[in-house]
Amino acid sequence: MRRLGMVIAACLVLALAACTDSDDGGSGSSGDARSIAFFGFAKANSFSQATFEGVRERAAKEGGKAEFFDSGFDAQTQLRQLQDAITSKRFGVFVLQANDGAAVVPAVRQAVRSGIAVVVQFTPVGTRHDTAEPQVPGVISLVDVPVQNGRQLGVLGIGACQAGKAKPCKVAYLEGLKTLPLDNARTKAVVDSLKGAKDVEVVAQVEGGYTRDSGRKAMQDLLQAHPDVDVVIGSSQALFGAEGVAKGKDIRYVGNGASRQAVTAVREGRWFGIPYLPVRTAGEKAAELGLAKARGDKVPVTTEISSLAPNGGTLTKDLIVSSGVTGEYDE
Repeated sequence: MRRLGMVIAACLVLALAACTDSDDGGSGSSGDARSIAFFGFAKANSFSQATFEGVRERAAKEGGKAEFFDSGFDAQTQLRQLQDAITSKRFGVFVLQANDGAAVVPAVRQAVRSGIAVVVQFTPVGTRHDTAEPQVPGVISLVDVPVQNGRQLGVLGIGACQAGKAKPCKVAYLEGLKTLPLDNARTKAVVDSLKGAKDVEVVAQVEGGYTRDSGRKAMQDLLQAHPDVDVVIGSSQALFGAEGVAKGKDIRYVGNGASRQAVTAVREGRWFGIPYLPVRTAGEKAAELGLAKARGDKVPVTTEISSLAPNGGTLTKDLIVSSGVTGEYDE
């Protein structure tokens, strides 16, 4: 009888373990429900810093705290940080800006099984770049869909062409980084949108990256091959470098970024438009959703960051002036 009792007890333990090993929210974290681990791209990145300020502000409002885990844009470092934070059992909430959305999936699943409220923020976690829906059951998704962002850039590029007189209008796209699947998905969306427009010709795709220096170099190469380009689309960081190279040329720019400097460039008429995201507001929203889930509240599982901005974030000069948008971070 004693042996039978031990077998039954062991089975109960296994059954309980099986109940907690699910992907729909776990069994409750042993971490502080008001403590947030923020896994940002890098502390040196102004975009991540602004997002974290929003996270920290919301945590403080609710009597909690937030800690920035700096991966320095390294996917493997971020993966180790996620695993260590799960093991530490210190946090009830994760807000994650994934450097590699596919690489972190196992750690995100583990966090959910551990009862941590995980908010996927800005970049999707998973292999799809065309949806805002969660790709890991149990997470909250608050992202900027790369394919949708690419379409916005395409729409703005077409608008910039229509603002000029050239036919065909020659457009160049300064891609992000060719090594990133996310950037490749965005690039395809941009180019497909442009190629489907009347009197628009895509004359170049050049890797522009995400720094002034990389944008400067890309623009030098572009102008050597296509000195008569009419419209240039690229990351805001790259365009700030590109502008200096193309002084005196009648080029209309579309920037992908929402810093105060990018907003000013559109307001002043130097750039035609930008897809605008309220970065600090989005950080605060991510923390709000994560903290609510951690205390047991029901929250929406899918929110597109663009929904937090006027006109879905597709802004030109008139809309920036009328909406009063100024930007929420500095380059």
